[in-house]
Amino acid sequence: MFDNTTDRRVLVSVSGLKMYFPIFGGILSRHVGDVKAVDDVSFDIYEGETLGVVGESGCGKSTCGRAVLRLYDLTAGTVMVDGTDISTMGQGALRKIRPVMQMVFQDPQACLNPRMSLADIIGEPLVEHTRLSKAERRDRVYDLMDAVGLNRDFANRYPHEFSGGQRQRIGIARALALNPKFIVCDEPIAALDVSIQAQVVNLLEDLQKEFGLTYLFISHDLSMVRHIADRVAVMYLGKIVELAPREGLYRDPKHPYTQALLSAVPEPDPVTHDTANRTVLKGDVPSPSNPPTGCNFCTRCPRVMEICRQQDPEFREVEPGRFVACHLFNESETAG
Repeated sequence: MFDNTTDRRVLVSVSGLKMYFPIFGGILSRHVGDVKAVDDVSFDIYEGETLGVVGESGCGKSTCGRAVLRLYDLTAGTVMVDGTDISTMGQGALRKIRPVMQMVFQDPQACLNPRMSLADIIGEPLVEHTRLSKAERRDRVYDLMDAVGLNRDFANRYPHEFSGGQRQRIGIARALALNPKFIVCDEPIAALDVSIQAQVVNLLEDLQKEFGLTYLFISHDLSMVRHIADRVAVMYLGKIVELAPREGLYRDPKHPYTQALLSAVPEPDPVTHDTANRTVLKGDVPSPSNPPTGCNFCTRCPRVMEICRQQDPEFREVEPGRFVACHLFNESETAG
């Protein structure tokens, strides 16, 4: 596990990231609004660590991960990866830096070409980005299969011949092909059986130790994030509301939304489960195309104040290494 006490080098730095998708309407299809999928998000990821991103479905987690890898053209903000600003890079320049940053997708079936064999799928990045000979590519593919626990005899099989867990291992092997430093894991276990999820997460941890990888791990499974992440960012309606070291966040959540989210995690002990103090949120998540005025969480927050409906709270450091976007933690505002 990553050591938070040592001096750390920032590998990925995200500042003021916005990802808006335009809405067109009317007879002339005019621009009538935006879906604010990611709205002013900032965070750093240190070399060798895993930053977990959690939140409800539709909060912008996956869009944020894809934007960080520049799979979208950003609406605003900057993204630095390994000292290089990729925010406004053209596709040609991005292609040269792609080997540094890769992605493991949620649905292993949908992201693998059904007409390509396992060896061709894993070897495709090597064809595109290297000048290895056919024999060298074959050896590299075998090494990658060994690393993710796939039998070399499977090299000429096709995706439909594998289980969900095996297909996800293929996707991980493909992501590793170019020796990346940074990998975005977009809910990599969500489509897998529960019995297989722990195997894939343990594999990701082993590969991180072996190759010195840095992860952005996106998930709605709070228990799994607690297992793998060093720090955790909690998203709500396109914004990060809390970012903290793992143990501190799970032991003492600060933001009312984080408190509600963690109170919903099932307890394995039946007695603890039945006596747990649950925070049940009222109402539905507002639309990202029409977020509330002030704090995004003000329409559902059990501790809402008048200022929450007027001003968007600043995302500020309330303790060393701990950031919260909530008016409850602004002493000058709450004192009156």
